[in-house]
Parts: sequence; C-alpha cells; structure tokens
Amino acid sequence: MITILAQIQAKPGLGSALETHLRQVVTPSRAEAGCVFYTLHRVEGNPDTFVFYEQWADKEAFDAHIASPHYQTYRKEAEALLASRDVQYLEEIKEVY
Repeated sequence: MITILAQIQAKPGLGSALETHLRQVVTPSRAEAGCVFYTLHRVEGNPDTFVFYEQWADKEAFDAHIASPHYQTYRKEAEALLASRDVQYLEEIKEVY
C-alpha cells in the first residue's frame, strides 16, 4: 500500500482557479485501477492551500496514476497557478500488542 499526503499551495489569490483544476482530477483518479482512497481538502482558513490524501494498492498503481492523461493535463494546466507542491510518502506505524 502506498499512502500519499500532497500539499499544494496556490500563488496568492489564485486558490479558486487552482481548485477548478484540482476538482477535475478527483473523479478520474478515483476510477483508476489500484486507487484505494483519493480525497481533496482545503486547509481551513487558507483558500489558497489544498491537501490530497491518497492511498494506492501498490507502486504500479501509483505510477500509472502519475502517467495518466488526466493527471498530466492537470499538472500542465495548473503549473502557472502553483506557489509550491510538497508530496510526502507516508509509512504507517503498526500498533504493537
């Protein structure tokens, strides 16, 4: 399982425009093989900052997502709106009993 936390910061005042692009990638991403979970959030009180929380079945599914036409279109069309993108790969800490 691959878990991703991606924080995307729009340039000041461009959050609404970026949100349009981010929303367009959600539905097709959820329909991809190997997508377990894919949600978009806005940081409360900050209209220019968004967070994706994603889970993919494996590296192959995640790599296919990155290579997908809808994801590549989003990256190209939204690039001018971005101030930063921070992608973190999360490692689950299993409970010990």
